Amino acid sequence: MKKAVAMLLAGTLAVGALTACGSNQDANNTAEKTAAKDGEELSGSVSTNGSTSMESVIGTLSEQFMSDNPNVTITYDATGSGTGIEAVSNGTCDIGLSSRSLKDEEKAKGLTETAVALDGIAVIVNENCPVNDLSVEEIAAIFTGEVTDWAEYDGTAGEIACIGREAGSGTRDGFESITDTADKCVLAQELTSTGAVIAAVQNSENAIGYASFSAVEGQEGIKVLTVGGMECTEEHIADGSYVVQRPFNLITREDTDLSKAAQAFFDYMTSADANDLIISAGAVPMAE
Repeated sequence: MKKAVAMLLAGTLAVGALTACGSNQDANNTAEKTAAKDGEELSGSVSTNGSTSMESVIGTLSEQFMSDNPNVTITYDATGSGTGIEAVSNGTCDIGLSSRSLKDEEKAKGLTETAVALDGIAVIVNENCPVNDLSVEEIAAIFTGEVTDWAEYDGTAGEIACIGREAGSGTRDGFESITDTADKCVLAQELTSTGAVIAAVQNSENAIGYASFSAVEGQEGIKVLTVGGMECTEEHIADGSYVVQRPFNLITREDTDLSKAAQAFFDYMTSADANDLIISAGAVPMAE
């Protein structure tokens, strides 16, 4: 079931994001500089739509931007990457959010992508699972049904339950592209949000799933596996040594100008001064 969440983030975001924002004076200054041109106060609404994995990043940046620009309202519909891309294409949102790259046919419709951050795709198991590390090849064998029991990897014997995302999910696209499992996965559950995958793994001792690194930090009841001996950390994502990763993209139309408020928010998100907030949200910023 698709989840539509329209948030007035100044009042509803997590305490951790508020704390990070308070310590980021550079980001405050940048938002204030982009807020107005020629002395004109910025106002209006900006609609974003797409990736559920980008919730923490978009929430943190939106909250800060609205704090600095109280006459601007930013909304976020957490519908998944594919739906967000389609929303930009048909003009029902200003900025799409996609945790995968655009396909050729989407670019042919006049869409363009701007990477704002990198995100690791964490491979997660229940906290009671004795397995701690898998190679990309071993992960692929599990998700395609070639290996069906944890005993294969020195774990306690038990039938493996693979938890994945729905078709159109950027997380699924990234995971399947890296593990070469597109159209091959055998899933016990196919779920429509990052949170649902985490909850399913928390509730099943034999489960394995994948979710955004920015979403799994601090979660109880799960364990993040190392992949080929590499931990899913910001450092390893940034240097490429953790290979299960993908971009967080902002999607816009090439033939349509953004409103002043939307353009100012876009410029703010892609500026180097927003880097500390992106890091606080668990992702690796792209701007230098």
